[in-house]
Amino acid sequence: MNTPGVLSFTQQAWEQVLAKAKRAVVYLDAACAESLHWGCGSSRLLEAVGSPACYLREFEPAAVGGGVEQPKAVFVLSSLLKGRIVETLRDIICRSHFQYCVVVTAVNHAVHLTANHVPAAAAAELEGQQPVFEQLEEKLCEWMGNMNYTAEVLHIPLLLAPVAPHLALTPAFASLFPLLPQDVHILNSARPDRRRLGSLAEVDATALTPELLLQIRCLVSGLSSLCEHLGVREECFAVGALSRIIAADLANFAPAKNRRKTATGRASVVFVDRTLDLTGAVGHHGDNLVEKILAVLPQLPGHTNDVMVNMVELTALQDEEENQNVVVPGCLAQSNDPAAKALWEALLNTKHKEAVMEVRRHLVEAASRENLPIKMSVGRVTPGQLMSYIQLFKNNLKSLGNHCGLLQLGLATVQTLKHPQTAKWDNFLAFERLLLQNIGESTMSVVLNQLLPMIKPLNQRTSDDYSPEELLVLLLYIYSVGGEFSVDKDLGEGEEKVKKALAQVFCEESELSPLLRKITGCDSSINLTFHKSKSAVDELFTLLRDIAGARNLMKQFKSVYVPGNHTHQASYKPLLKQVVEEIFNPERPDPVDIEHMSSGLTDLLKTGFSMFMKMLPS
Repeated sequence: MNTPGVLSFTQQAWEQVLAKAKRAVVYLDAACAESLHWGCGSSRLLEAVGSPACYLREFEPAAVGGGVEQPKAVFVLSSLLKGRIVETLRDIICRSHFQYCVVVTAVNHAVHLTANHVPAAAAAELEGQQPVFEQLEEKLCEWMGNMNYTAEVLHIPLLLAPVAPHLALTPAFASLFPLLPQDVHILNSARPDRRRLGSLAEVDATALTPELLLQIRCLVSGLSSLCEHLGVREECFAVGALSRIIAADLANFAPAKNRRKTATGRASVVFVDRTLDLTGAVGHHGDNLVEKILAVLPQLPGHTNDVMVNMVELTALQDEEENQNVVVPGCLAQSNDPAAKALWEALLNTKHKEAVMEVRRHLVEAASRENLPIKMSVGRVTPGQLMSYIQLFKNNLKSLGNHCGLLQLGLATVQTLKHPQTAKWDNFLAFERLLLQNIGESTMSVVLNQLLPMIKPLNQRTSDDYSPEELLVLLLYIYSVGGEFSVDKDLGEGEEKVKKALAQVFCEESELSPLLRKITGCDSSINLTFHKSKSAVDELFTLLRDIAGARNLMKQFKSVYVPGNHTHQASYKPLLKQVVEEIFNPERPDPVDIEHMSSGLTDLLKTGFSMFMKMLPS
C-alpha cells in the first residue's frame, strides 16, 4: 500500500469489500458506486466476484433479487441502516434465495446508536459492542428464512471518491449544503419565542433538525476514519455557520477522542461554507480544460462528478444521435490505467492551452509505441488534429485495448473543444469581466438593467443567447460576487423587471429542463402559469439576496471583489485563496474568521500552520 492518503484510504476500504464479494450478487448504492468508480474501478469488483455472469446491481426497491443459483449477496451502502434502507434490504432479500448476506455500511456503529436515540452515556458503556448491527444480522437471517443462514453487518468507511492524489470528493454528501439566512426562519418556526435565533451566527447543533444533524454525524464518522487511516490528531477550524457545527462535531466525536490519544501525526482541518463564495462555482474565469469538460459534456447517470464521453467514433457505427446510446459511454475516471491517470492529473493541474498540448503529446506517444502511421504536426492543436490521431486506433483492436483510457480522455477533449457551449464560454467570460468593472462604479439596479436585454423568450433566442438556466448562472454570479448591497427603490424596481421577464421566459419554454421543473414545481410547461412561474422566481430572488449577504457575518472575508485602479482591472479573488493566504500569513497569527473548534491544543492555528510555513521551500 502507498503512503497513507486519500487514494490508499479508499482502496484499503474497497479491498475489505472485495474480500467478501466472491461469487456474490453485489448491490451498490449510487454514492458507493461512485467511490468504486474513482477508487479502483468496477473491473476490480467484477474480478473479485469471479462469475461469468454480471452480478452487479443498483441498490433500489425495484432491484432484481437473487435466484436459486445465487445464494450469496453483498450490499454496499453509503448511508445509515435505518428506515427505507432497511425496508429495501428486506424486500430484496425476501424475494431472493440468499443463504449468506453481507451488509456493508459506510457509517460508524456509534452513529447508528445516535440514530436510534441511545444516550451518549449509554453509548459509552457499549464500547466494543455493536448491538444495532447484531440486531440487523438477526433480521437478515429471518428474511432469508432460516436462522442458521449466515449474516454479517460491517462498517467500512467508503467515504471518498479520490479524483486525484490530493483531491477527493464525498458523493454521499453532494446534497449537504450550508444554511442561508432564510433557513433561520424555518428553524425558528419549531422554537418557542424566547429561544428564537437572531441570525446564522447563533445557530448551533441544538438548533438543527434531527435529519440534518444525522447527516452531519455521518460525514463526521467518515472524516474520523480518514484521520485514523492517516494516523493524525486533527485540529478543527471553521469558516462559516455550518462549517462551525461540523468542525465542532468532529472535535467532540467520541470515537475520534479515543483515536487521537494514540495518533502520532498532526493535521489541521479547515471547513469552509461553500455559500460564502459561489462566484467561483458558477464563474468562467478558470482557464482549465477539465472545468470545461465537466461543464459541457452530459453527466454520467448516477454520478455527481463524471461525464459521458461518446465512443461511437471508435466503432464502425455512424456518429449520429440514434447510435449514441448503442455504445457504452466512456468517462474521465481511469483508475486502472496508469498512463491515462497521469494525463488526467496533468489536465487538472495545467491551463487550457498546455492541457490540450498534453493530450496531443500522449496520443502521439501512444500511437508511436503501437507503430501506427502517425503524421506529426506542430503549432496550434485543433480538434480535427486530435481526432485524426484517435482514429488511428479505430481498426486496431489490440492498440485500442492498450490505450482505451487515454482515448476516452482524448475524445472528451475533442468533444468539449467542438461543443457549441464551449464557444459560448467566452461570452460568459466577457460579461463577467464587464460586470466586475461595473460593480465598483454602478449600483446593483444598474447591473440588473444591463442583464435585462439578455433575457429572451425561446422564439427570440439564437444560439448565442442565454438559456433560462444560463441566466440563473449569471444572476448567481452577480449576487455572489457583488456581496452585501443597499436596498432602495431603484433596486426593487430593477429586480421586479428582471423577475417578470424571467417568469415569462420560463412560461414560454417548449419543454421544462429538470432544473426548471424543480424550481417551478411543474412537470410540464403546459401546466406552468405565469402566477406559478412568478412565485418561483420571487423565491429565487429571496435566495439570491441571501447569497449576496452570506459574508455579512465575516470580518476579514467580507468580499471576493477586488476594485480596479489605474494599473489593474477589477477582479475576483476566491474566498479559499484568501483563507489560505491568511493561514500562511506570519504577520497575522490570529485570523478572526477562521474559528478554532477543537478541544485540547488551543493554539494550533499558530503552531500548526506556522509549522507548515517552515516546511515550505524558501
